[in-house]
Amino acid sequence: MSKINPDKLLITSDFYSVQGEGISSGVPSYFVRLGICNLNCGMSKKWFNDLVRQNADLPEGEKMPDGHIFEGDLHVKGEATWTCDSTSQWALRGEEKDFQYLIDRWKEQGIYEDIKNGTIHIIWTGGEPTIKGHQEAINNFSYYWRQYDLKKEGIVTIFPYYEIETNGTVYIGDLFDYINQINCSPKLSNSGQPASQRIKPDAIKRIMEHPNYQFKFVISNEEDVQEIFRDFVVPFSIPISKVVCMPGLDDASNFEERTRFVLEMAKKYKFRGLTRLHIAAWNKTLNV
Repeated sequence: MSKINPDKLLITSDFYSVQGEGISSGVPSYFVRLGICNLNCGMSKKWFNDLVRQNADLPEGEKMPDGHIFEGDLHVKGEATWTCDSTSQWALRGEEKDFQYLIDRWKEQGIYEDIKNGTIHIIWTGGEPTIKGHQEAINNFSYYWRQYDLKKEGIVTIFPYYEIETNGTVYIGDLFDYINQINCSPKLSNSGQPASQRIKPDAIKRIMEHPNYQFKFVISNEEDVQEIFRDFVVPFSIPISKVVCMPGLDDASNFEERTRFVLEMAKKYKFRGLTRLHIAAWNKTLNV
């Protein structure tokens, strides 16, 4: 994995939208997508490595033009039930941005004060934003922002609301104290990833030390729900009130059916059942 410069933000995209998943669904939010991930959900390792090395986008659709299944897509091959929908962005690594970049972007869009006071949430996502270099960069950005505000206002007046989207496989260090909400999305076997890579007990236990966390799972069938209880809820004693499930959904055409399935599972297993609002509104479009 390439070394990340902690004095820059390695950004693949950033945009103002609305949180579409989890317990803060519907909240106006600014997404900062950081490059690089330590998992390759729905993809063979070879395909993932080739994708990064070639610096190329994912192929259009699920099949190559000649009709053959693309070799590296585990979803299409039946070895996973979904493929990460943001790989085409974070796998390209992104561009190193000075810390001032985000402040300038927020001012240009007229949302700086709302972000400063936490009305608009900041969503650190990826990729995997808890990779060590990213954690250090977010910490350093936060320090820079405080110093910038101090120079402009004569007093620190920023009270942002940080959400971090993580797969729960990396221990969160000093960044822990900056985060207002941890949205942990542990990966199930339906991602095609081995358990040894998906389940990291120290990282999961660390998340549970935070005062505001959720475990947000993607489910496609009832076997996925049973796996959640077997591999996560029971062994880690996760309170059911902290468990959120949403459908393995990436197309608005089956939005109602897949959402109905999750809600029926919520009734049966007593977790919080939600859907993916951004799919309902914008279908497969990213960064809106």
